[in-house]
This record gives sequence, C-alpha cells and structure tokens, in this order.
Amino acid sequence: MVRSEAQGRLPGIAPVSVVDIGSNSVRIVIYEGLSRSPAMLFNEKVLCGLGKGLASTGRMDPTAVERALAALRRFRALSEQARATHIYPLATAAAREASNGDKFIRDAEEILGCRIQVLTGEEEALYSAYGVISGFHDPDGIAGDLGGGSLELIDIRGEQVGRGITLPLGGLRLSETSGQSIDKARSIAAENVARASFLKKGEGRTFYAVGGTWRNIAKLHMEMTGYPLHMMQGYEVSYEEMASFLDTVVSGDSKHPSWQAVSKNRRALLPFGAVAMQEVLRVMKPGRILFSAQGVREGYLYSLLSEEEKASDPLLVAADQLAILRARSPEHARELAAWTGRMVSLFGIEETEQESRYRQAACLLADISWRAHPDYRGPQALNLIAHSSLVGITHPGRAYLALANYHRFEGLQDDGASEPLAAIAGPRLQDLAKLLGGMLRVVYLFSASMPGIVNSLSFRPSSSPDLDLEFVVPPEHANFAGERLDGRLQQLAKLTGKRLAFRFE
Repeated sequence: MVRSEAQGRLPGIAPVSVVDIGSNSVRIVIYEGLSRSPAMLFNEKVLCGLGKGLASTGRMDPTAVERALAALRRFRALSEQARATHIYPLATAAAREASNGDKFIRDAEEILGCRIQVLTGEEEALYSAYGVISGFHDPDGIAGDLGGGSLELIDIRGEQVGRGITLPLGGLRLSETSGQSIDKARSIAAENVARASFLKKGEGRTFYAVGGTWRNIAKLHMEMTGYPLHMMQGYEVSYEEMASFLDTVVSGDSKHPSWQAVSKNRRALLPFGAVAMQEVLRVMKPGRILFSAQGVREGYLYSLLSEEEKASDPLLVAADQLAILRARSPEHARELAAWTGRMVSLFGIEETEQESRYRQAACLLADISWRAHPDYRGPQALNLIAHSSLVGITHPGRAYLALANYHRFEGLQDDGASEPLAAIAGPRLQDLAKLLGGMLRVVYLFSASMPGIVNSLSFRPSSSPDLDLEFVVPPEHANFAGERLDGRLQQLAKLTGKRLAFRFE
C-alpha cells in the first residue's frame, strides 16, 4: 500500500489555512492542523499596502486592491495544493474602514470561495491576546499588536483577557497622518495612547509586542547587540534597555550595516513603529518587553480548540509531537520525563514549576537527533532544539533544553559549541542542564532508547558511610554492568559532588 502522507507529519490532523488581509501585508499561513502548538507547513506574504493613503482618501488604493486580489488567487491555489481542509480568511483595519471595503471583501470572497471575517477592533485585540496566550506560559501583562493601520491593546492575566482597544496608530497610517514627521507622529501617538487608561495597570508587568514592525525592531536589536539566538518568539528586553534602543531606532541611520537585517519595505516604517511603542511604554512602564511571533492568526486557531486542548501546555505538546515524529520511542521519552522528575530531588534540587516543565520537555526531545551520525548527534540536538518553533518557553529555557541534550551526547564539559547558549541560559539553568544530561547519559546505557526498563531503576540514599546515593538495579538486569556504565556514573558523581555507586539487588 502506498501512503500519500509523509511519515514526518503528525497522524490524525489535516492542514488548515489562515489568510490574513492586513493594512500593509496580505499573508497566508498553512498549518499542519489544529493543535495547541500548530506547526507551519507554508508561509507567504505580499506587501500590498491596502491601507496606504486610506487616512487621507478614505479608500483603499485601486492598485493595492488589485495586488491583494491577485495574491488571494495564488493563496487559494496554494491552500488547495497543500490539501488544506479549511481556509479561515481574516481582514483587519483597512478592509473594515475603507469606503470601498465592502466591494473588496465581496470580490475577495468570490476568489477564496468562502466567507471572510472582517474583524472589529475589539475582535482583533481579542485574537491578538489569544495569540499571546497560545504562545506564552501563564502570561501576565498587556499585549500590543501593531499592524499597518491600527494598534490593538489588551490586558491578559493567564487565560483571562480584558476588553481591548484599537487605536489608529498602525505604522503605515502613523507615517502618513504625521506627514512623515517624527515629532508630529509622537504627538498623535501620545494623544491616542492616553485613551488606553488600563495601560497604567501594567506597571512592572510584561508588555507583549506583536506585529511585523515591532518584530523587526527586535531583529534590529538582536543584530546590533550580537545576540546569538535569532529566535523571535520569547525574545526579552528590559524596559530601560528598550526605551534607550527605541531612541536609536527613531534617530538612527538606516544605512548602518545592522539595518540590513530589516527588509527594505519595513525600514521606512520602523521609526514610526518605534514612536508608537515609546508612547505605550512611557505610560505603562512595564518591567520587560517580550516579543511574540504569534498573533491574530494563531489566536484565531486557538479560539477553535476545545477547552481541554486550550488547557494543555504548548511546550510539552510540541515536545511530545517532536518525539512522535523523530524519536526511536516516544514512550521511552515520556518514561524519562517522569523518571527524572522522581530522581532530581535526590541531588538536592528543588525545581520551580518552569524548571519542571523544561526538564520534561528536554526528556521528550532527548532522542530526536538519533538519525545523525553518532559523532554529530550532540551538535544536531543543540541546533534542532535551539532553533525549533517551540512556544511556551523563554530563551533561557530554550537554551536549557538544547544544552541538556547536547551534554547528554557530548559529555558534561563546556566547549565552544555550548558557550553562546550557556550565556543565555545563565548559571542556574546551565547547572540543571548538565545534571539532566549526566542522568540521561547513565540511564540511556540501560534503555538503549527503548521503553520498559527505566521505571525499574532508581537512585536512593545510601546507608553506607562511604556513599551518598546508590543507583539501584534489579538483579534481572545485572548483565548491564560494565566499565562504561561505571564511567558514566562517576562523571555524574564528579559533576554533583555526590558519592555514587551501583547496587544490583
């Protein structure tokens, strides 16, 4: 029997498309399926500029409309080619505000063959909030989604969201209504941001920055600071540092080499996006800024999930999916996640909730590089995990996952390959990564990456004055004893300062 689906795709779900008709860009994203952590199969955008000139004319430019409709014809063909079962088209500020918006939507619906949901400002803010909830673990702060035509702001506490507000401060609109004047743009932004009275409740909390212009500001910051992990989701900057950097963006020379990281079409809007963020941060005074790669599109998909799916942990869902797709035995990976949770406290470690999540995810990912040449499994694990599209995790947490699995293959010493991520992880997570890597190095010599044995093994406090912990192995597994096993255990002993020995009983 010939299978039409690749083995690298998750079973039981079918692709879906989201078409996002924005004021600056029109985009299609085809996802592997509805999931708590959806993976992208295809992603394409066209910068149509539907909102260009809207503030002065009240209409979408005819040329921009034709470009958008042509893009939608291609997007429908792409969606059908990808075997997507549904197309979910969403339209935002330009389509809902333009006097010719209704006709454009009718024409677009005929092309796509389905109804387009024209979002109100409040709906756009709500789906932006859902996008943040879908991408961050237990978020607490205010989300701001800057598009081409509007800025949506909304308060988030866990899974609870407040009532959002939409402001006419999109990068494209602000640049036009200000006549390209930064001073006038700042005055317009300040006047509008003052309407978002709930911003003051965000003091000391997190500001979640959503939208392409703001993501490009983050990309520029990464470039200028030499940040080693170019992953947008969860990129964190302190309030003080971002406030200073935004001054640089507003007044900086776009010919500086670092600006090459930003597409030419985005560069002209970056100063106006920076002004909008400056005014939001000035009123809110957050403790930190986190950048989100997930927004309205992912938020809309999140809204379609069951309550049970919404309540699941996106990091652990994604890690488990990768285990299903790439590990020799997902069941074994799950055994490791549970087993290490029982063992880690014996080494004097009290995990936080976040650290527990990270450890479980690291175990689920511990075997995803096994198809690489044995000499390169560690570097491949480091690369795969550090640059994977995981959500629900900070950058230090991402570094911990990658380092734990690097050490599991390469040993417990630092080297040039691990140093950049170790700097991001920080001392605490570096130590936890080595501990987990050391534990996995021992237990994998018993399991051979297959389930059924891990749960019969355990560390326990020793009654011998010469030992701290015994690694207890049932007698039916006595044949596993050997020099290599002893060597791995003593590596772990050296790392932890614990006196360790095997006990076969």
